[in-house]
Amino acid sequence: PNKINQISSNSIHNKRDNRSRKHNKYGFQLKPYNPEHKPPGSKDLVFLELLAPGFCEKNPRLGIQGTHGRQCNETSYGVDGCDLMCCGRGYTPQEITVVERCHCTFH
Repeated sequence: PNKINQISSNSIHNKRDNRSRKHNKYGFQLKPYNPEHKPPGSKDLVFLELLAPGFCEKNPRLGIQGTHGRQCNETSYGVDGCDLMCCGRGYTPQEITVVERCHCTFH
């Protein structure tokens, strides 16, 4: 089979099917993750994993600064915590001692 037929047979919406234009308003076709699997039928449940832009990597077009080089809080489980902010890349703990004048008066 030629390449065009393979793509059509592996997609959920066949391009020759007039209904595909109505149901496929986003302009993409779904294909099996593994090309050796049979394509899903009309009554099969299909799981879709979307690749949304994340905050980890810099993306100037979307205004995302990325998280490389930022300080994180090793003890926090929130968005400032190292587990989330470092996106699984790992991090190097650093202990910083800050000396401040407290403007205390002793009596």
